[in-house]
Amino acid sequence: MSYFIGTDIGGTFTDLVMLSDAGDISIVKAPTTPDDRTRGVLDALDLAAKQLGVEREKLISQLDYFAHGTTAATNAFIERKGAKTGLLTTRGFADILAVQRCMAGWVGMLDHEIAHYSARSTPQPIVPRALIEEVDERVDYKGRVIVPLDEAVARDAIRRLRAQGVEAIAVMCLWSFRNPAHEQRIEALIREEAPDVFVTISSSLIPILGEYERVSTTAINSYLGPVIHRYIKGLEVSMRKAGYAGPVSIMESGGGVLPASEAAYQAANLLTSGPAGGVLASQKLGEQIGYRNIITADMGGTSFDVGLIVDGQPILQTIREEGRFHVALPSIKVTAIGAGGGSIARLHAGHLYVGPESAGAVPGPACYGRGGTEATITDADVVLGVIDPKYFLGGQMSIDVVKAEAAVRDRIAKPLGMDLYQAAAGIREVANNKMADLLRRVTTWSGHDPRNFALCAYGGAGPTHAHQFASIAGINTVIIPTTASGHSAFGAVTADRHRSFSLAYGQHTPPRFKKASDHIDIGALNAGFEQLDARCRDALGKEARIARLVGMLFRQQVHEVFVDVPGNKLDAADVDALVERFQDNYEKLYGKGSALRGSGVEFTTLRTEAVTPVMRPAQAPLKAASGKAQPLGSRRVYFYRIGFRDTQVYRSEDLGPGMRIAGPAIVECPDTTVVIGVDQSLEIEPHGNMIMNLGKAGAH
Repeated sequence: MSYFIGTDIGGTFTDLVMLSDAGDISIVKAPTTPDDRTRGVLDALDLAAKQLGVEREKLISQLDYFAHGTTAATNAFIERKGAKTGLLTTRGFADILAVQRCMAGWVGMLDHEIAHYSARSTPQPIVPRALIEEVDERVDYKGRVIVPLDEAVARDAIRRLRAQGVEAIAVMCLWSFRNPAHEQRIEALIREEAPDVFVTISSSLIPILGEYERVSTTAINSYLGPVIHRYIKGLEVSMRKAGYAGPVSIMESGGGVLPASEAAYQAANLLTSGPAGGVLASQKLGEQIGYRNIITADMGGTSFDVGLIVDGQPILQTIREEGRFHVALPSIKVTAIGAGGGSIARLHAGHLYVGPESAGAVPGPACYGRGGTEATITDADVVLGVIDPKYFLGGQMSIDVVKAEAAVRDRIAKPLGMDLYQAAAGIREVANNKMADLLRRVTTWSGHDPRNFALCAYGGAGPTHAHQFASIAGINTVIIPTTASGHSAFGAVTADRHRSFSLAYGQHTPPRFKKASDHIDIGALNAGFEQLDARCRDALGKEARIARLVGMLFRQQVHEVFVDVPGNKLDAADVDALVERFQDNYEKLYGKGSALRGSGVEFTTLRTEAVTPVMRPAQAPLKAASGKAQPLGSRRVYFYRIGFRDTQVYRSEDLGPGMRIAGPAIVECPDTTVVIGVDQSLEIEPHGNMIMNLGKAGAH
């Protein structure tokens, strides 16, 4: 027997999904160890081995493949725990990071915060002004050298940065994507003067137009580089010491996995590593059971992450905000808020708020008995009878009901003059409405109606709350995967190898043009894609599947839209067709009549996305179950606006394909709890996934 393992480190638990070569799937969860997250991975491996009845060494000897998703980059950036970083840039442009295209005061803030000027603030800089050095050099927009690089000045700048103790240096010169020679030479000088310093040059990481986006992304990559390099190296060393000799793959934000040796140097590509895995797993699940439009909802211990799959493909973004700065690397679009099982409920001016602060893994919710005293969403679930304290994590972890009740009563109920259960129900209601609002925002702001989507609910707490937040958002169908509590880890182990390469192009038509092909250099367009295709094949081999895209915008506008490009050698008709497709896509996103074709069209960026499949076992359909679902028993569960109801309780291992359960009901899994609301129903599909019908969407 051989095994394939994927792990994902969350704020509260480290999830592990194990696939056997026979297609069997098992999931274990170990508490995340913030002081050394690698230890949490090894703890999860111990639990997986115990589940098989063998020692860890025996499991490792049968392990063929190991993939890992992580929030290490995100946490280090948000908490500003990256490396001390310096920046080398063209003379006269040292303030690009501080200016942020005049967005510094509000980028990354919520709408209601932006509206209040007193709430605006300038983010803590990635690179302090004292660690930014200017060098004498200049290249023009055609790549011609106007001012040669002054190597003596560059060496002096590198020595000053090293004297100040920098661990990393970012290099961004103007127009380096047209001619990278100066950046490459500066990198060589850094290797000579400071060989132990981590280096990122923009022309290698992100060769696209836009000096702010390039310097921000390059600086973030250097800022996180040493941290991620140490983290991944530590993970590899731990796995090797445990006896594993196979490949170690790391989930990246763009929709696949990278070898650990490459991921260590692409830290900015890991900023949404974990959430991307869940979206990919949901896409594959949709292909398997016949859903092409899916909202993904990952409710873990710390956050609530939402993604979108339209016509079978995850929505990607080419630029995103992270920690109030911009990252211009392609990534699966995931929007997150602080609403997980460990999110803390607090009162402010007589109003109840839930999140974004979290109790995390340590001390965790009060019911964990690890010293937490604040009321959390999980505590509310325990108080209301939703979670069985004797069967949390399949009975492997004890839950203290008394401490959960004390936290809700002392922190929320008494100050509001409410009884215990009303207060706990209020915590759930506030959290569920907050999550429903995000579902509506992610869909409607992208021009989609949430009623036309199924919702894939996962994460440890997702199946527990989806019956309510999906209904509030107007969604009728909820999919609960068999891998729900470890869905992001499942996405990591089943993800294909992936690479994405970009190239600035920068050609445009004049206003009021008739045919784009009369003005665009088609030879240069084909040459650019051939160059990118070659990079894909170098990275992944000749068998790589390559998709081409071109970024386009209307001149005088800022909204860049990427359009699929045929894989053949392009001719004039293909170029004209690209413009028509761009206009159609633009108006789908921004409304009929929003296109400004008369202003001209600019071809901004060429991009290729390449994948090669990872060999992995396929999950086989299960045999249809005979008979009706039989409840284990019943217990009193509190439903908002209804009160306590005697609710039948089922165990997931007793259910099989074809079985149907009418709500209100609870399905207890070893790693999560599924709640079926009043007037709702649930059915088990052939692969064991649960499909919930919410009945009258909007009624909860």
